[in-house]
Amino acid sequence: MAASKDYPKLIREIQKVLQAEKIDGWLLYNFRESNVFATRLLALPEHIMFTRRYFYYIPAIGEPRKLVHRIEEWNLDALPGGKSIYLSWRSLEEGLKKLLSGSKRVAMEYSPKCAIPYVSTVDAGAVELVRTSGVEVVSSANLIQYFEARWDEEQLNDNIKSATHLRQIADKAFGFIRDKIMSNSAVTEYDVQQFMVLEFKNRGLVTSSDPNCSVNANSANPHYEPTKEIHSLLQKGDFVLLDLWAKKDKLRSVYADITWTGFIGEKVPQEYEKIFQIVKGGRDAALNFVRSSMEKGKVVHGYEVDDAARNYITQQGYGEYFVHRTGHSIGEEVHGNGANMDNLETRDERTIISQTSFSIEPGIYLRDKFGVRSEIDVYITKDNEVLVTGLPMQENVVAIL
Repeated sequence: MAASKDYPKLIREIQKVLQAEKIDGWLLYNFRESNVFATRLLALPEHIMFTRRYFYYIPAIGEPRKLVHRIEEWNLDALPGGKSIYLSWRSLEEGLKKLLSGSKRVAMEYSPKCAIPYVSTVDAGAVELVRTSGVEVVSSANLIQYFEARWDEEQLNDNIKSATHLRQIADKAFGFIRDKIMSNSAVTEYDVQQFMVLEFKNRGLVTSSDPNCSVNANSANPHYEPTKEIHSLLQKGDFVLLDLWAKKDKLRSVYADITWTGFIGEKVPQEYEKIFQIVKGGRDAALNFVRSSMEKGKVVHGYEVDDAARNYITQQGYGEYFVHRTGHSIGEEVHGNGANMDNLETRDERTIISQTSFSIEPGIYLRDKFGVRSEIDVYITKDNEVLVTGLPMQENVVAIL
């Protein structure tokens, strides 16, 4: 891996982002691979044993600098830049001051008050140690998403294909339910889940965990998943929620993630359609906010997208039943390392950048009755165009029979 890593190019890209963010440098600290972002970004030779702390400092301008322990002084030799060696804890503190000399604002994998816990991989003590060098430590959250969350064209194309498969599988799952009900055959949430799992396998898709089919009150639990032992029977008159996420079975492929709802009947009752239309209105409010902001060249933050959806649903009188964030970053993991659409669980102040993807999935969950969620995936192109993958979007509750 390290042999093919173009470190000079990587450093130039990092410095370009640092200058845009007006940060003096990025301090990558690692101890026994506790910082997953540093491990992945630097991609050092896998055979090297890391048992001591190391620091790799990339200034916005100039040559990178290393600080390594005496018994592992060669561990960062694959990286460009000068090297300093520490042995004792005193020489570590002195080495840090030298390493950061001339810098005022330094980025680390840290989030003030742990507001964005997804990026907080550097412990508080390490941040305290760095601060003794006289620098201000700021979050590397935006830097991380630039190098962790952006897709290339191949990944986008893979995603579009996966999203198309998921839309087809959702339709087929509703058809599977219809066929079972019409033939008076017993069918459970678990049966529908396993039908979708088999479709994944047949289409060359993989997933981190099995998809979800939840009926009636179970759909009011946002993270409900049936199992072979615990599940409910599906019958005429039931409300059904399908949530499915998967990606192509290949290296570097990225996820698609959608949610659709249906009613086992010929005509959808008004109470279900009413709630769905409110959820849909929140979904579309968030999507339209992103589109209009991008068209105007405005900077968009994750929390603002959440506000757009949440404000709409609150205005309709159902804000207290919208109990999770509006959306999450999507990448090689279904919950990626870019900006989340969140001003509830966290206040995500990361900016939405080009070549990244995220879900928009507002929901209303009426405990002991039913829950509605409508989930779409959004991708921001290099030109800041806003694409929805996995079209068409759901416009009404599906009448399954």
